[in-house]
Amino acid sequence: MAKPCNQARRLQAIPRSALAGRLHNAWKLWEEIKEQGYPRGYASVRDYVSRTLRGKPQPVGPRPPSARAVTRWILTHPDALSESDRIQLKAALANCPELTALAEHVRSFGHMLTHLHGDLLPDWIEAASATTELPSLRHFAQQLLRDLDAVTAGLTLPWNSGVVEGHVNKIKMLKRQMFGRAGFELLRKRVLRLF
Repeated sequence: MAKPCNQARRLQAIPRSALAGRLHNAWKLWEEIKEQGYPRGYASVRDYVSRTLRGKPQPVGPRPPSARAVTRWILTHPDALSESDRIQLKAALANCPELTALAEHVRSFGHMLTHLHGDLLPDWIEAASATTELPSLRHFAQQLLRDLDAVTAGLTLPWNSGVVEGHVNKIKMLKRQMFGRAGFELLRKRVLRLF
């Protein structure tokens, strides 16, 4: 017999809609077993249940979307979502008010980021810090306050260090590729050849 901890893990892995269907079927089977007068012994009930359920498909509801899919839907601009993704996101947001609040905050931050409206950042931080049901978002907003001037400049000015970071990333990749195989002169030649 499996340990209770393992059984609990297996039950947690089953989607709630499928679990509800299985529990409903199990209750109906228990009623049938009681009507037929089976003894309370575990083996006889287990044998009856396994014979009855063998080969019958169990009703399963639609599979809930993964966390990765919901994250992608929230982070994608609403105009760029396909119609099916938009419908699924709407259904996911309807079932979870915390997720709806998070999506609103993420969209407003994305608007600030893409349209360079850093002047709206203090209002966004205040609204995000006021959310009690989203502690991670509140913590993120409070951390932005630690370096507010730099974050505001990053959200306002058209300049960024993306090109420099890209070059640094290429140089690090070259260095990793050549690890232990050549000296500085070959690395220098490969870097100069890149640029």
